[in-house]
Amino acid sequence: MWGSSFAFTKVAVSALAPEAVVAARLAIAAVVLAAVGVALGRRLPRGRRLWAYSAAMAVVGNALPFVLISWGQQGISSGLAGILMAVMPLTTMVLAHVFVEGEQLTPAKVAGFLVGFAGVVVLIGPEALLALGGSRSALVSQLAVLGGAVCYAVNTILARRRPPADAVATAAGVTAIAAVLMALVAAAGGTPWPVDVPIPALIAVGVLGVMSTALATVVYFRLVAAAGPSFLSQINYLIPLWAVGVGVAVMGERPEWSALGGLVLVLAGIALSERGRAGPSPVAEVTESRR
Repeated sequence: MWGSSFAFTKVAVSALAPEAVVAARLAIAAVVLAAVGVALGRRLPRGRRLWAYSAAMAVVGNALPFVLISWGQQGISSGLAGILMAVMPLTTMVLAHVFVEGEQLTPAKVAGFLVGFAGVVVLIGPEALLALGGSRSALVSQLAVLGGAVCYAVNTILARRRPPADAVATAAGVTAIAAVLMALVAAAGGTPWPVDVPIPALIAVGVLGVMSTALATVVYFRLVAAAGPSFLSQINYLIPLWAVGVGVAVMGERPEWSALGGLVLVLAGIALSERGRAGPSPVAEVTESRR
């Protein structure tokens, strides 16, 4: 659901403006989740505090990162975008130390963060720094995707701290707020929707809305509640690998050696930080929560 979204986004932004892609995928997701909620007899959550969290997650976890990543992918490959997203668990680790009880930093986690940060430096590379000089430079595109990764990390902490609520109902509420926000942004910016949109781009937007947004959001909230933000962030072992694999197999991309080297360093940093985890293992936590 998450790893393949970069390839679909790359296809979509090749024919549509990033704002239009994000507005469309969120609108589709909101309709799907509303229909699922009605079919299951779920009611929208109540309470000002919960809706405040939902509004924050709509911005930080949906609208803003979707725009940043979609915009950034106009200038970089889908595989590189997926690799850059691997910094999300490292950022989550630092934020969880401050905002989540029982997620304190350890020497191993700090070492893992430093190794992962070195991987980000290798990913960006001196060529991108030298290319800085315009809004379409490789560096700005990569920084936009990194900004999306940071947004996801912040959203993971918000999702963990939000009041308890049904996953489907919460996902429907959050996505509906994000869809309205992006519709207003697209309208205010005069973002056009071309009449002759290529079929592959339409399919990509549809898949992004149904699979990578609607279904993924429900799974996301359930995982955060069951296992916590640090465990959820471990999916970033798979996201960059899947993104690179899809990019090579489907999009015909050929990642640079610096990108692969940076990926190894980032994943090594995540692995090192996980060795410093205190308390029960994530798998044990999930098993216990299901009991």
